[in-house]
Amino acid sequence: MLAAIDASPFRALGLAPAFVRALIDEGYTQPTPVQAAVLPRAIEGRDVLACAQTGTGKTAAFVLPILQRLAAEPRRDGARGVRALVLTPTRELASQIAERVAAYGRYVPLTHAVVYGGVSQRAQENALRAAPDVLVATPGRLLDLMSQRIVDLGQVTHFVLDEADRMLDMGFVHDVRRVVAALPRARRTLFFSATMPPAIETLAAAMLVDPARVAIQPAVRTAVTVEQSVMFVARADKRDALERVLRDDGVERAIVFTRTKHGANRLSEQLVRSGFGSAAIHGNKSQSARERALDAFRRGATRVLVATDVAARGIDVDGISHVINFDLPNEPESYVHRIGRTGRAGATGRAISFCDREERGLLAQIERLIKKRLTERVAT
Repeated sequence: MLAAIDASPFRALGLAPAFVRALIDEGYTQPTPVQAAVLPRAIEGRDVLACAQTGTGKTAAFVLPILQRLAAEPRRDGARGVRALVLTPTRELASQIAERVAAYGRYVPLTHAVVYGGVSQRAQENALRAAPDVLVATPGRLLDLMSQRIVDLGQVTHFVLDEADRMLDMGFVHDVRRVVAALPRARRTLFFSATMPPAIETLAAAMLVDPARVAIQPAVRTAVTVEQSVMFVARADKRDALERVLRDDGVERAIVFTRTKHGANRLSEQLVRSGFGSAAIHGNKSQSARERALDAFRRGATRVLVATDVAARGIDVDGISHVINFDLPNEPESYVHRIGRTGRAGATGRAISFCDREERGLLAQIERLIKKRLTERVAT
């Protein structure tokens, strides 16, 4: 086993044998691009600003170096506070990250806890009293526990902000700033975001010191099973065009993408008034409301789901026949992500994009990225 550990490509990135062994247990054979870029820098103690999407292996990229550094830095005598904090926007992500902390850290004597809202905090209080080394948390519940003096962040030496752009979309940036204000200035920070709009760049600049910058470009592939087309429609005519598309018998289950949360709400309400079963999902919706909307969509009780980009990242529903871009995305990579919701597992699907005069530039960016022209669909 030791020979296999030493020969592992993860070892060459600076990972200690205990963590390489855990990765081998998990079936890992090669680091992903984000792991190869982030691990050496984070292990040596650099702050990192990483632009990487979900599904790139980024959780291992931040969990592994934190565990390795904590294992090499014993607690000070009498110290009982949390030493590493991972802040993430949803309880599903928090639970997934906590599972990875347990898996990657199985051969080192480190402890962890996870806290998030929507459940009783009693068990979380008990876990925090045991002084975990690593805390994975969502912003709201963490601030509640801080206000009750149940959690102390004064000894945090490592901080991860995961899915920063999703935090922005869900309205958590103020909460994030409050948490960061409670952290020691002398710390290592790893900052991850799938996109880097100006607001996220500003947030990162306030949190990071001389960061190593990592940008992992998503593989630009659109499924051959997805028929892609564009309809040139005036903005004022988009809703009527959408209703005509949705009345087609071939539309079994559709996701409609809008650019804003307000736009998603308004469009979904208009569709309901027109007789279409519809629900909206976006960052301002509560966790329970998002889960109810997704469940109704999966069961077929709702045929149309209106979503924003960031809120749609966790949607994994089979049988989506159509993706409709009511608004073209500002980031061309988001187009690839959107249309990947249909045409899955060998099934065929259709992606229809509405484009008004002001969106012609966005369409050109998308076509350059995917290296093909979208077929024009005549509005009926």
